[in-house]
Amino acid sequence: MTHFLDIHTTDASDLRSIIDNGIAMKQARAGKTKGALDADLPLAGHMVALIFEKPSTRTRVSFDVGVRQMGGQTMVLSGADMQLGHGETIADTARVLSRYVDLIMIRTFEEATLLEMAEYASVPVINGLTNRTHPCQIMADVMTFEEHNGPIKGKKVVWSGDGNNVFASFAHAAKQFEFDLVFTGPEPLDPEPALDGLYTIERNPDAAVAGADLVVTDTWVSMHDPQSARERRHNQLRGYQVNDELMSHAKDDALFMHCLPAHRDDEATSSVMDGPHSVIFDEAENRLHAQKAIMRHCLGV
Repeated sequence: MTHFLDIHTTDASDLRSIIDNGIAMKQARAGKTKGALDADLPLAGHMVALIFEKPSTRTRVSFDVGVRQMGGQTMVLSGADMQLGHGETIADTARVLSRYVDLIMIRTFEEATLLEMAEYASVPVINGLTNRTHPCQIMADVMTFEEHNGPIKGKKVVWSGDGNNVFASFAHAAKQFEFDLVFTGPEPLDPEPALDGLYTIERNPDAAVAGADLVVTDTWVSMHDPQSARERRHNQLRGYQVNDELMSHAKDDALFMHCLPAHRDDEATSSVMDGPHSVIFDEAENRLHAQKAIMRHCLGV
């Protein structure tokens, strides 16, 4: 069984193959319309369940389109549709779904839900996001970097902001792809201790970004955060905004990434998001291509 649960639980050689295959599939589609089918239809005859306990734009659309382009079919299920873990157990849900579909992608809250789904499913399971990690996003980010600036090995990547689930997957990727990762942000929002040793900390954002090949940030607040938490986070993170002055400390050819959705002029200014360093829309598109490669890896097709 080949699951894709996290970057650090996937062999580095497999991660490299996924990136290379994602780039190749993207290049093979050059000039085609979005609804055109891939030439080899690797998912023909396959049914894929897409489970969303959390709302989604990019994850939902990119997985759905990716399956269809490869000739497969999707079944999109929300948390309300399934009552996941509230009636039938997650283990029984996994067993039942495995009788109907060939692959399960789940975007959920607790990592334990993902792991239990994978333990009891008899088909591959893909992590579409948990509160702890977001590996599909970082695979797209690595792919995007290498498209623009070549191999990421040995490069300096700087994360400015909150040590959240997206950062966690960047930390896992730093080890697997062998790049240097620097975290700059306020101490109360440091990454979880389990990630210690995978990155370095520099509290001064200007010093952190000096010589960076890639600068990354993410939204300061979640849609689930209460108003009091939003105000506190803005106060904590204001000094870590990615703006033109901060980017001036990076290399001249440095890239800027944000996984979106963004709160413009909070975590990053519009001048940076729309500026010459920004590859945020390439990054968003590459969710499609990287995830197609992940699905093929899981199904062995």
